[in-house]
Amino acid sequence: MRNFILSCESTIDLPYSYVVEHDLPVLFYSYIVDEKVYPDDMGKDPHSLEHFYGLLDAGKLPSTSQLNIGEYTDFFEEQLKKGQDVLHIAFGSGMTQSVNNAFLAAEILREQYPDRRLEVFDSTCSSSGYGLLVDGARELADQGKSIDDVLAYLAANCRHVHHQFFSTDLKYFKRSGRVSGAAATIGTILNICPIMHLDYDGRIIAYGKVRGKKNALRETVETMAKHAADGTDYSGKCWICHSNCRADAEELKKEIQASFPHINGEILINNIGTIIAAHSGPGTVAAFFFGDEREKTVQ
Repeated sequence: MRNFILSCESTIDLPYSYVVEHDLPVLFYSYIVDEKVYPDDMGKDPHSLEHFYGLLDAGKLPSTSQLNIGEYTDFFEEQLKKGQDVLHIAFGSGMTQSVNNAFLAAEILREQYPDRRLEVFDSTCSSSGYGLLVDGARELADQGKSIDDVLAYLAANCRHVHHQFFSTDLKYFKRSGRVSGAAATIGTILNICPIMHLDYDGRIIAYGKVRGKKNALRETVETMAKHAADGTDYSGKCWICHSNCRADAEELKKEIQASFPHINGEILINNIGTIIAAHSGPGTVAAFFFGDEREKTVQ
């Protein structure tokens, strides 16, 4: 029995069925193409991702934006009116500054609801890594732990969620500035896959490159062995997500299963949602797991 409401945002990149099953209120992002707004619905509509990639195939470039103070205020107030305290875990500030609007909205509502507690936590995580952190908090909340207990868990673990990924399509990383135009062109010609992770602050860092998908898969598994808690004896959860390249995700799952026989439960394969895929494009595969503290990036 939970003592409070636990909420999150659609960029946890888990199926909509997950948040329904676990009674997690979700604030949905959206993307825009040709001035039309589409919700990041977590697959609530089973055709939403197919439609999204159809837009990309047609040469459309979706844009995304932060969640504004009004959207957070409306969402938080809806939860507060249920008569319980609220803990909201936000999409990491390394990916978006939306969380600042969440903090401002919470300040406004605390004055209006002095008898209710409203906490906002910056996950510093993204995609199914963000989902992995939310899942851990959800398990504690389901055990009847207090908001303070869950906040302590989040603070202790958020920067221990590793986001290890690569991409076989550099066009969208070029657009976002993660890879230079010249590097993207050369990389495409030479079949180069950039190797990336999230740093301590939750920012995407392209720190290496390999030639070919097979080498990228091997590099992902080897890096996981270096950073996962207890190395190849890792016994925590591991989730994978992908942007329209399920076969690559399945191959990564096989490689991880072979190298990490003690993983807790099934290695779930999730879709990268429309918001993150709008910036990564198709061809991105990521593995998420708990390990040592993520490295700080020297400015």
